[in-house]
Amino acid sequence: MDNKKVHIMQHPLIKHKISYLRNKNTGTKIFNELVSEIAMLICYEATRNLPLQTVEIETPLAVAKAEVISGKKMAIIPILRAGLGMVEGVKTLVPNAKVGHIGLYRDEKTLQPVQYYCKMPPDIDRRDVFVLDPMLATGGSAAAAIQFIKDYGAKSIKLMCIIAAPEGIKKITETHPDVEIFCGVVDTCLNEYGYIVPGLGDAGDRIFGTK
Repeated sequence: MDNKKVHIMQHPLIKHKISYLRNKNTGTKIFNELVSEIAMLICYEATRNLPLQTVEIETPLAVAKAEVISGKKMAIIPILRAGLGMVEGVKTLVPNAKVGHIGLYRDEKTLQPVQYYCKMPPDIDRRDVFVLDPMLATGGSAAAAIQFIKDYGAKSIKLMCIIAAPEGIKKITETHPDVEIFCGVVDTCLNEYGYIVPGLGDAGDRIFGTK
């Protein structure tokens, strides 16, 4: 993909772990550990361009100049429920990030995403926001979630997902061209039921052991 806002991970560890994540025989415990680990690795790439500032510190031997992140505040917003599986991995790298939550369901008549829960950090407009959703399928829920988050005043938003379909990427890049997408892999397509192929099945069910 030549869109500069779309970043497909090429790290061997991410590819390796996604292979195990796809396996239908991977149990709930290992599946959750893999989701968390992959989220942490993707977050490493998504935070690559954070600005730095030089500070002076004292080591046991001398005073030295060192670089620290330049006052950036971050927020993590998982899309319920599957996005919850990625939170721990991201928090491992950015433990001071505030965590909000957004829940959506699809109206059976209009087929449009409806917000049923939303809790944002009060200063969301001053934070770099990372939206978490393991599977970017049609992109409808992610696009709606991003719009809801923008309505709360957020201006800097990145979407992190593990597996994406071309249809989902197209939806986000068209509806939110300002949002960067960081994903582990882009699969072939969606099937007639809206599942990513080859994908890994229903991420929420596999994370929470409900299927």
